[in-house]
Amino acid sequence: MGASRSSGTTDELGPDEDSGGGPPGCSTDPGAPASGEGGLPGAPDGSELLAALLDGMDAALCAFDAAGTVTHWNREAERILGWSAQEAVGRAGFAGWAVRRADADEVRARLMSAMDAPGRQVHEFALLRKDGGRVLVRTQSAGVRGADGKPAGVYCAFSEVHAQIDLERAIALSEALLEDASWGVVLVDVDLRPTVVNAYASRALGGGRTRLLGRPLGELVVQGVEELEAALHHVLAEGAPSAPAELWVTLRTAEGERRRCWRSGFLRLASPLTEEPVPLGVGWLFRDVTAAKLAEQEADRLRFRASQLHRAARTASECEDPMEAATSLLDFALAGFADHVLVDLVAGERLVRTAATPFDAPGPCLPVAGGSIPARYGPGHPALQSVERTGTVRTSASAGEAGAAAWATERRWPRDAAHALCAVLRSRGRTLGVLTFLRAANRAAFERPDTAYAETVAARVAGAVDLAQVTRGAGG
Repeated sequence: MGASRSSGTTDELGPDEDSGGGPPGCSTDPGAPASGEGGLPGAPDGSELLAALLDGMDAALCAFDAAGTVTHWNREAERILGWSAQEAVGRAGFAGWAVRRADADEVRARLMSAMDAPGRQVHEFALLRKDGGRVLVRTQSAGVRGADGKPAGVYCAFSEVHAQIDLERAIALSEALLEDASWGVVLVDVDLRPTVVNAYASRALGGGRTRLLGRPLGELVVQGVEELEAALHHVLAEGAPSAPAELWVTLRTAEGERRRCWRSGFLRLASPLTEEPVPLGVGWLFRDVTAAKLAEQEADRLRFRASQLHRAARTASECEDPMEAATSLLDFALAGFADHVLVDLVAGERLVRTAATPFDAPGPCLPVAGGSIPARYGPGHPALQSVERTGTVRTSASAGEAGAAAWATERRWPRDAAHALCAVLRSRGRTLGVLTFLRAANRAAFERPDTAYAETVAARVAGAVDLAQVTRGAGG
């Protein structure tokens, strides 16, 4: 960064050059050979190497001999204060040029005290720039000893306080993120393997912090790893995306597989020590938002179902035939809820199929062609259980496509049915029949929120069916 006495800027110091000032290894004689005499021809001597090292430092550096005379001044010191090495080297301390005269004695005493003290001393001073401005710097100074082991001077490295504080903040931030952050932080190398995992991320990924390091992401994520790795590859190649991404993944844990949603942000990490950015990997920050997403999905589902029921009621009110109103209600209810629906009404001791959607293809719910036919349900059938209990019954086939088809055929349902919900039809305190909703194997099983919706639909259908029976009886 700066020049030293070896650079030719210290020739004016005269006979005091042998005072031993400056860091160890620095020759005080510009013409002296390097410490490695007899080295390779054309190789830099010790003084040239020292000057190059000082000029390449990222910190400002100056040195004083035992008398307090400036012996070294690098380029970073020149950048911060504006004084060149030619102007600085050879001056007696900072008085009158780099420090106000009122502060000079105190600054000199504090700096030179490091010559006799062990280790390094840290101070903060207000120094003067060449243009007259003041700059607050933080210094680290330490004594230099000569060949005889006696104090020979002091070297002082300094930087602007705000730059030092920025560095300390950056270090503190990184340590906090990797320890106590309330979101997951994972540093991934260019091979997409975790190298650092904070406590939140280790809990989310279901493993200890050290156990997760170096393992492929595919060992941790059962489903969704392709999307995650694609996002990491994109960041390495193109840079960070402009907005967070929500990734659904299935994790393999000791308790089994868990479906989670992570709101993720990505940062490309590059080395600050090279002119051209060299990718070091990706910083992946995420929060588990599964509960919020599920609540959002449930709210959307409830709004849609309420809208469907509203539209169904308005359509049914325009139907002259109550049974047509019942099937219209079911057409609206099926949207997004089930693949098939069956209407079985009580006739004496039996259930008879009155209306249904097509078995072999999607379609509207229509009355059975040719009139009602007996439903050949065996003992223990879910529809019969619903009538007997006057309640709702949910059931699903066992795993496997062949098993599901046999399960559906045995129960007289469409072959693609894998999940069923049977809701009893009741009106005026009487059981009128049962409503059966069916889903294919590629859909989730019916859950409790589905039960509430099915019972609401069944209550409205039961009212229409009761009106149809009353109307038909009155007409008869």
